[in-house]
Amino acid sequence: MSESKKPDSSKSGPKKSESKTSRQPSEAGREAGDAVFAALLTRVGEGSPKPRLAPTRRALELLGDPQTVYPLIHVTGTNGKTSTSRMIESIVRAYGLRTGLMTSPHLVRLNERIVIDGEPITDEALAANWADIEPFLHMVDAELVAVGDDALTFFEALTVLAFACFADAPVDVAVVEVGMGGEWDSTNVADGQVAVFTPIALDHTLRLGATIAEIARTKAGIIKPSAAVVSARQTEAAQAELERAVELTESTLAGEGEDYSLLSSQVAVGGQLISVRGLAGTYADLFLPLYGTHQAENAAVAIVAVESFLGSGATALSFELVEEGLAQVTSPGRLQLVGIEPTVLVDAAHNPHGATALSAALADYFDFDEIVAVVGILADKDATGIIAALAPRITRFHVTQSQSERAIGVDDLADLVAGIGSEESTIRFDDLGQALDSAREWALEAPKRAVIVTGSITLVGEAITLADAREWLAK
Repeated sequence: MSESKKPDSSKSGPKKSESKTSRQPSEAGREAGDAVFAALLTRVGEGSPKPRLAPTRRALELLGDPQTVYPLIHVTGTNGKTSTSRMIESIVRAYGLRTGLMTSPHLVRLNERIVIDGEPITDEALAANWADIEPFLHMVDAELVAVGDDALTFFEALTVLAFACFADAPVDVAVVEVGMGGEWDSTNVADGQVAVFTPIALDHTLRLGATIAEIARTKAGIIKPSAAVVSARQTEAAQAELERAVELTESTLAGEGEDYSLLSSQVAVGGQLISVRGLAGTYADLFLPLYGTHQAENAAVAIVAVESFLGSGATALSFELVEEGLAQVTSPGRLQLVGIEPTVLVDAAHNPHGATALSAALADYFDFDEIVAVVGILADKDATGIIAALAPRITRFHVTQSQSERAIGVDDLADLVAGIGSEESTIRFDDLGQALDSAREWALEAPKRAVIVTGSITLVGEAITLADAREWLAK
């Protein structure tokens, strides 16, 4: 494998002063931060979003519309949204701009969802901003209940909180990932100067539509008048919907393949080297510390999104700053190493498209002879499609479930897995810890074996917490 290139820190952009919202969360304020999460949990959960914008817009109006005081890059799609958002944010931050980043869901703590200048918001800043907005949330709740509607949901309240935190920081630009869909997602109360689309596939079909065209139509709702639209390569049906929305809004569309492209991706130590033809420049041999061709494609989308934001797609970016931005990217829960001796990886693939990308990355970027997958899947997901995509690369499945109320029961999921693979290679565990311990023991019995935890974001989050507590990376 080739050696990876490292950025020259002397070529970085202007340095930014540290602020109260950009420090690592402190133990002293953890209770206050956890109290914010507890308050949000009293609201209707993210699994049951409301297809409406008015309540979120009303709450922000009472706060003075904080979402209007900084430009915004809006990111949607089915897979790769979080990774792409993180790459965009990192490149923009390399330019010296103070950034806000909103992603979802979180893996371990709520603070992960609101990032200021590259760091999760501190517990103290999170709690202070919550105290500022909570009275206004209650006002809107009362208004909604008075007319027979439901109070603000978890995600609606979180969106208001994130926009308020960004204004308080303050940030120069916000990169915001859609929670679900686009058109009626609460983040869509803000107007994105750049609208970014990662690959669109089938997911959340009960809420977004049964076909890719329907889902693409909903996601295209984030395109605002005269926006710069950047899209990954899409199916014909999805592409048609995006082109229709672009025409209606008099926006511009930069599509992968026609307007820009990933020229190459090759395995390197700790990630990969990629070359990208952008809208205004070509960026060769960039080091990306993430695995999988899908991440290289996400990086191409991110580069073009930043080209569109900083120079309207007409001015090439600084190679050194793109290099720096990508080299600093992390994507927790996406082929993340959480254990050594044996190797334990986690990946938040939770639909067939994501599982297919994971399977390909395991084949192309790693040299394992045998892999055990610890899997748990939520009931509203295409479990058959996920397992079928993984099965060609997996030697055995350890079937378990996360603590989510939406998790498929162990026996039901194991029966499905055994039907695709075999009963002999399917082992059932009621407890994630036991499933992981057994998987690690098996992996240690022979060289070139590994463990992958996947199937749901909630399962991955629990695995990360467990691995950290047991110090698997220190072994």
